Amino acid sequence: MTQKVALIGFGGVAQGFIQILRERGEELPEHIQVVSITDWRRGAVHDPNGLDLDFIAKIIETDGTFEHYPERSGVIKGWNSFETIQQTNADTIVEVTFTDVLTGQPAIDHCKEALRLGKHVVTTNKGPIAVAYQELKELADANGVQLLYEGTVMSGTPALRLPEHTLIGNNIQEVKGILNGTTNYILTEMERGKTFEQALQDAQTLGYAEADPTSDVEGYDVLYKVVILANVMMGIPLKPSDVERVGISHLTPRDIKDAHSAGERWKLIGRVKKEGERTMATVRPERLPLTDPLANINGAINAITYECDISGPITLIGAGAGVKETGFALLIDLLHVNRLGE
Repeated sequence: MTQKVALIGFGGVAQGFIQILRERGEELPEHIQVVSITDWRRGAVHDPNGLDLDFIAKIIETDGTFEHYPERSGVIKGWNSFETIQQTNADTIVEVTFTDVLTGQPAIDHCKEALRLGKHVVTTNKGPIAVAYQELKELADANGVQLLYEGTVMSGTPALRLPEHTLIGNNIQEVKGILNGTTNYILTEMERGKTFEQALQDAQTLGYAEADPTSDVEGYDVLYKVVILANVMMGIPLKPSDVERVGISHLTPRDIKDAHSAGERWKLIGRVKKEGERTMATVRPERLPLTDPLANINGAINAITYECDISGPITLIGAGAGVKETGFALLIDLLHVNRLGE
């Protein structure tokens, strides 16, 4: 069986996905064929019989535009994002555009159009799932298609699929996690004696932090992941404005030392907890005892703990970012598209 795919956006995540297909495509249990790619900067190309991914890779290594793709029968260039969604013969739209996380746009409108047309949607964009999850889910259900978004919380680590499929039967009362690798790296380096400013500069040099690190260090990135966890995993209709948020930029070496003296460690924790009819949702630095599994997660690694009433607390550790890791999240969602209806 062949699943035809259109990529809306062609940044690092989409390129990582293409790399995986080139390396592992023959080993996959389902044939995934990319027929369309559109990107506001690189242009667009469509071949109903499947694009040559080796040639696409060569284009990336040159000037990065699709103008150089070979002209041949069936090949179309120049579609914008909505024309691609509307005219492609793809079964599934992969939405990976650069998106404003506050508004969820343009990804929300891309997802809506694809779902309205009866196409499955796979995305790693936090914005649409944090801002418009219920609306998109209802639209997908109404049109008999799937909306999949594993990569929105912990990249290729199955933070959403694990509880949905493996922990089923448990009543999960609380979820807490280290959901941002940049801040965890900074806190790890501060424990080694660096100031916040020094650790941040190192994180930027290594590519963990952006030139403007506000989204990471002030907790906004984690905030949207908390909203996704609440809505998707716990069925709580949380909005971003419902989450209490505090970042890590105010922490000092003295704060780090005080925690260490008490046998504790600072971690930026995203938390959703049910307390009767009330929901508590926070993003803030917390001093965790060293007996807590999350206290021992160092560097740019993510981890999440599910407080389960039957199986007890279960902690999942893995990469929370990375081009290839997030590309893997796209792959695993695509491989699940046709299985979910079985």
